[in-house]
Amino acid sequence: MRLDRVAEDIFIFVSELYAQVTATVLLTPKGAIVVDTLPFPSESRAIASFIEGKLGPGSVRYVLNTHYHADHVFGTCFFEGAEVISQELCRRTLERSGQARLDQARRDTPALAEVTLCLPSITFGEELRIHLGHRHLLLLHTPGHTPDSLSVLVEDEKVLIAGDTVMPVPYIAGGDSSLFQASLRRLQSLAPNFVIQGHGDVLLRGEIDESLESSITYLARITEQVQELIRRGEPPKKLRAIDIEACGKSRIPLNGLVGKLHLDNLVALYRTMSKG
Repeated sequence: MRLDRVAEDIFIFVSELYAQVTATVLLTPKGAIVVDTLPFPSESRAIASFIEGKLGPGSVRYVLNTHYHADHVFGTCFFEGAEVISQELCRRTLERSGQARLDQARRDTPALAEVTLCLPSITFGEELRIHLGHRHLLLLHTPGHTPDSLSVLVEDEKVLIAGDTVMPVPYIAGGDSSLFQASLRRLQSLAPNFVIQGHGDVLLRGEIDESLESSITYLARITEQVQELIRRGEPPKKLRAIDIEACGKSRIPLNGLVGKLHLDNLVALYRTMSKG
């Protein structure tokens, strides 16, 4: 697990066990806020120990779940006593299918045996503000990657914790391309100084706009190319000919995992548009 500092008392933990997923810790004299957790107990326990070393035991006030996916929520249970906050659809999804997903994950990955499901205790619709110590956070509903996705703007530092709304390549399997593009436009309008992606490295001020614009372009291009494939009556195997770099994204980040994410996107679009 890698530890980076983005600003005074804002720390990022990057998993080295799964897809460079990130968790963010904000420290204040009144307690800590954790945005997302890491998927394996050893990682989330290490984050909890880091906070305890800085602020003492029981100092995590809030855990924010940016969406329901396992790699972001499975560590929530290791921050006992914290209020858990999410967009309202996240809680509904976890209530409906979270335990079944966890049970399956435990069968597949014995290291997850200690994990228990934690449902959010505070939910919101479109926006929510949190104030703790000197930190002022604006939580925004930013659907696209998933219907329940949220992003967090640390207003005093203009640090955007974007969850999987910002990744090295947008991932829409199970999501919605049009909503995703609208959410990315909304994040652009915030003009943040830093963007903490749900997976991968922090985006610095000089690269944020270009990166977000390339994600919007990518989503538009893959939609156009899959539509054309369907129009010509081509079979799904032809999706592999749609090159990620021709769509405006690199195949290098996340140790090459973006290539799989790209193909998943194409397959999801093909299935959805074929039905339409």
